[in-house]
Amino acid sequence: MDKIDNFINGQLCPPISAHYIDNISPATGEVYGKIPNSDENDLSIAIAAAKEAQADWANMASEQRSDILNKIAQLIEKNLEQLAEAESIDNGKPISVARAVDIPRAASNFKFFASASSQFASQSHQMAGNAINYTLRQPLGIVGCISPWNLPLYLFTWKIAPALAAGNCVIAKPSEVTPKTASLFAMLCQQAGLPDGVLSILHGKGQDIGKLICEHPDISAISFTGGTQTGAQIATSLAPTFKKLSLELGGKNPAIIMNDCDFEQTLNEVFRASFANQGQICLCASRLYIQRDLYEKFKSALIEKAKLLVPGDPLNPTTMMGAIVSKVHLEKILSFVQLAKHDGAKILAGGEQATLSGSLKNGYFMQPTVIEGLSAKHACNQQEIFGPVVTLTPFDTLEEAISLANDNDYGLASTVWTTNINTAHIAAEQLKTGIVWINCWLHRDLRTPFGGMKNSGLGREGGEEAMRFFTETKNVCIKYT
Repeated sequence: MDKIDNFINGQLCPPISAHYIDNISPATGEVYGKIPNSDENDLSIAIAAAKEAQADWANMASEQRSDILNKIAQLIEKNLEQLAEAESIDNGKPISVARAVDIPRAASNFKFFASASSQFASQSHQMAGNAINYTLRQPLGIVGCISPWNLPLYLFTWKIAPALAAGNCVIAKPSEVTPKTASLFAMLCQQAGLPDGVLSILHGKGQDIGKLICEHPDISAISFTGGTQTGAQIATSLAPTFKKLSLELGGKNPAIIMNDCDFEQTLNEVFRASFANQGQICLCASRLYIQRDLYEKFKSALIEKAKLLVPGDPLNPTTMMGAIVSKVHLEKILSFVQLAKHDGAKILAGGEQATLSGSLKNGYFMQPTVIEGLSAKHACNQQEIFGPVVTLTPFDTLEEAISLANDNDYGLASTVWTTNINTAHIAAEQLKTGIVWINCWLHRDLRTPFGGMKNSGLGREGGEEAMRFFTETKNVCIKYT
């Protein structure tokens, strides 16, 4: 039985209460570990350690902070295999995906913000009348970072790296569903020489320790990635405190596929965008709008590919589709498919739980699912399913496609597939999403702002946007003679 501990003041330590909760492998459905059920006592110790460390970390030369962050990146790369295996077991994703995407991106996050820590600059403005203004951007102090289960180390480091780079101490909580790589990451921070107290990692449930982190008066800002409903609860509870808040929430992302697209490239990339990580990426395409003349051809080709994508053992390097993260989440996905069937939709591919043999017979596997025949207002076209399920809808004109794409409470990402440059620019301007990809998907430059519109979040992450969020802006005006 694999037991994980909290990371506080540079040390791995059990929860004060000695209470643990189960960690379940999605591929087997079996309990394989225990994680702390942290409470206010654990948080108090972490806060005290952060207060002790804050001044020295904030006043450390940016080059020295950068060196430590780069060492963490190097250790992530050095331990890629161990981290990838842990991510695959914990999350259910194929180990090939963890090796190629999750763990390398975690290292890239630290490399990027290691450089940002020494290059982040402010502005000055000279005035008439012998005066000059300059801007100070100072660390907030202690910040809270709460990350989700779908890209565990990838998104955990996406928050922690800029917070540390800006000179803050961090109280971090990974998802209780996928805690393993966060625990391994703590040990890498030890090896890299991160000063004691600068980073604490507390495990436990969101409604318990997560809520306590958000509401603690000594924590100056919260960066949260997760469900829209939870994000709304956090925003409501923190509104009276005027605490800085960044929310990266859900998505119901449209793909607009035009008649003039590069067919093979579009088919392959849209398929990847639909089913990568079992559809459990907030950026996955889940609503496919296909121009009518291309609809039948594209549909047939997509169904054929979906039927060939068979869920398998996540630890097998040839597996392309792993397990759904939990039993509860699998049941949620299946409930949407059942609703679609009840309402007269046609299930073109999949639609059922997949059953494997041997040690995987109780695992949470789901067939890739393609659905057509639903109205724009149906729940499957409006609510985030967050699984390997896509709906297909034909359209006639670009204006109609944009209207359908925008007819949703979410606004995180969209994709447009066309060889017409005018179509690309018109769609990019009119789509109400924080990210628009043209003829590509998940093509990420870490310098760019990342975040959504409407119910998909509040604020932006990435590049200077993240560094600005994790600092307080102060203007200084000096008049001289």
